[in-house]
Amino acid sequence: MILGLITLLQDTLLPKADSLAQAANAAAAPPQEIHLIDMLMKGGVLMIPLGILSVIAVFVFVERYLTIAKAGRLEDNFMPMIRDQITTGNIMGARSLAKNTQGPIARMIDKGLQRIGKPIDSIEKSMENVGKLEIYRMEKNLVILSIIAGIAPMFGFLGTIAGMIQTFFNISITSDITLGTIAGGIYVKMITSATGLIIGIVAFIGYSFLNAQIDKVVNKMEGAAAEFTDILQEPTR
Repeated sequence: MILGLITLLQDTLLPKADSLAQAANAAAAPPQEIHLIDMLMKGGVLMIPLGILSVIAVFVFVERYLTIAKAGRLEDNFMPMIRDQITTGNIMGARSLAKNTQGPIARMIDKGLQRIGKPIDSIEKSMENVGKLEIYRMEKNLVILSIIAGIAPMFGFLGTIAGMIQTFFNISITSDITLGTIAGGIYVKMITSATGLIIGIVAFIGYSFLNAQIDKVVNKMEGAAAEFTDILQEPTR
């Protein structure tokens, strides 16, 4: 009788104890984490061209930013000094100042100084041509950022589609498939899409930012050109 009660208690309590132990172990287990490097490594072979595109985008942005920032720098007293030289009739001094000053504005003013004596329209036209060349130099290679902003997401979607095709092919030939296996395969394949979108967004932001900086330099060039033509029409001392 006593042995029967002990056996009954063991059969009743032991499964509950095992269940509680399993629940406690599950609660105590640390949550699974995914590191960025590990996630990128799982993206597949198309992560290589995406990585190359990101490096190119960073290089082009830094190189163009430094070039445009250098083009936009000009001494505050440059145009007043040009005015003083022209109004006193010292054209050679003005040309020397323009030649010794770096930047598109100085080169544009130098072209205008070379045309002094000709009609104002001719001077403005020659300065405008130089300005167009300077703008082209600032915009050089900027289109690369625009191309990367467009094709990086496409590469990402291509990687995801290729991975999904492979995942569903494996499902079609394998009978032992669980929901966890399917979900794991899908999230891994979507890494390329996320990476491509991030690269595309960053490249587009960089492209828009550099265009805004170029517009600022162009506004300075137009202001300097207008001031120069006003100086030419002032009476000499």
